[in-house]
Order: sequence, then structure tokens, then C-alpha cells
Amino acid sequence: MIFFTSWDSLLRILVIGFLSYICLIAMLKLSGNRTLSQMNSFDFIITIAMGSTFSGGLLDKNVALADTLFALFLLIVMQYAVTKLSMKSKRIDKLVKSDPTILFHEGRIIKDAIARERVSEDELLASIRERGISTFSQVDAIILETNGKISAIPKQVSGKVSLREEKSYKDVKNFPV
Repeated sequence: MIFFTSWDSLLRILVIGFLSYICLIAMLKLSGNRTLSQMNSFDFIITIAMGSTFSGGLLDKNVALADTLFALFLLIVMQYAVTKLSMKSKRIDKLVKSDPTILFHEGRIIKDAIARERVSEDELLASIRERGISTFSQVDAIILETNGKISAIPKQVSGKVSLREEKSYKDVKNFPV
């Protein structure tokens, strides 16, 4: 009984898995690219919840296909709603998203920031190597982005770029340093 219950059980998993999968893909497609794009921590949590819901509906014989699909639909609708609300309200945006954090700026590693974010100096070095840079002296800033990616902003050849002038980081005054 531990290794095999019945053919009916396997058939149920096959049918429920196939139908749930098709419906989940359709729901994700309808919800837009954000659901499938690089994730911040809020998106990651929702994705884990969807995976748990999917597996629960797949393996628990007491959960009907309609219940599983409705739960998945509810999670996607809630994520969509929270995303829309966070675009309109800074308070909600702050609640569900983290802020980018400057880890290195103007020639110095910000020790408090790397300790708080649990990032090692080796990870900072890896982030600059990804940009083809070999030393910290060639970097203006290193930032931990909201999706967990570490970005390195190189100094320009003609001189140092101020982080405040960088278009993609114009709100640097709001970054926790």
C-alpha cells in the first residue's frame, strides 16, 4: 500500500494534474506578464502559495478540481488587485515591496547595509564581475534591487557618475543607506 494504492488514484492524478495545469497556464496568461516576470518577495510568496494549492488539489482526494481552480483563481486575482493598488498607493506599495538598498557607494562598502541584507563581499565582487569590472575602484554603486538581484553601476570613463543623476536611480534619496 505504501508503493501503490490503485490505478484509480493514478488516473485521478493524471486527469486533475492535466486539467489544473492547463487552467493554471491560462489564468497566468490572462493575469499578465507581471505574474510571470522577475519577482519581488511578494510575488515569490504568491507563487509558492499557488504551487502549494496546485499540489494540494492534485494529491488530496478530498479536494475537488473546482476547489483547486477557484483557489488558484483567487490567488491570481488577489495578486492582481494588490499590484494595482500598490501602483496607486505608496502605503500599500511599501507594505508589499521592499526598497532597493545601496550596498556600496563612492568607494566604500556600507557594512550596516550588507549585514542587514545578509550579502557577503564575495557577492558584491560577483556582481561587478558580471558587468566585466574587476575592482571596486571602477564602480560608483552596488544596489540590492527589490527582486533580490544585485546591480552594479560602473563609473563612467569621463568621470564619476553621481547616483542621483542616474535615470534609473533618480530616487536615491529614498534608498536606505
